[in-house]
Amino acid sequence: MLEVARLVKEFGGLRAVDDVSFTLREGTITGLIGPNGAGKTTLFDTIAGVHRPDGGEIVFRGRRIGGRPPHRIFGEGLVRTFQIPRPFAGMTVLENCMLVPQAQAGERFWNNWVARGRVRAQERAIRERALETLEFVGLARLRGEFARNLSGGQQKLLELARVLMAEPRLILLDEPGAGVNPTLLTAIVERLRELHARGITFLVIEHNMDLVMNLCDPILVMAQGKLLMQGSPEAVRSDARVLEAYLGGAPA
Repeated sequence: MLEVARLVKEFGGLRAVDDVSFTLREGTITGLIGPNGAGKTTLFDTIAGVHRPDGGEIVFRGRRIGGRPPHRIFGEGLVRTFQIPRPFAGMTVLENCMLVPQAQAGERFWNNWVARGRVRAQERAIRERALETLEFVGLARLRGEFARNLSGGQQKLLELARVLMAEPRLILLDEPGAGVNPTLLTAIVERLRELHARGITFLVIEHNMDLVMNLCDPILVMAQGKLLMQGSPEAVRSDARVLEAYLGGAPA
């Protein structure tokens, strides 16, 4: 589904992503781990179009996407979440979800006069899908709440709901477990397993090793901008290079 070949991203003289290559198979939950400063989020940002690569190629479902703007990549079905959720704080939970689908008829202001029936019908359909999505992630009872009032864990669930409204093929998840209490973390993991069973592919950055080892296979390991290794949870757990990266002087 995703091919990354010799990818490079530089900031001044620093190579945050240094000649990274890997292939992501469709239907997998792949983990991406590494110490702080390893280049994981920069890799995500470059794949998702936030940064232009300085070298290499990114191919998603047979199409080169390296250097394309984020909204174009989003439109291809590759979406991402953020370590710190970014909902529209002054909008309700439901409105945050309804905003996501692209090419809504009501976005062209004249349609609200000349095609009012089509706009209303589409809005009703999007609202129903948003309510179903919020039910799936466990936020239906909070649909009228302003996003700013949600807890950190609830905002992670809203972030997941919003990407689902985009009908994605591949989701890049940036630390879904960070700052989430155990109860909500269990709910998030259950939803990810259900979505995986539906055929959605995931690439997940996560520092919670128990979560990664139980949820992800294969696992990619980065250190100092490079891809250190990739393999099964068992292989990663026992690899001396991984232990060295985490315990033996890699950047903190």
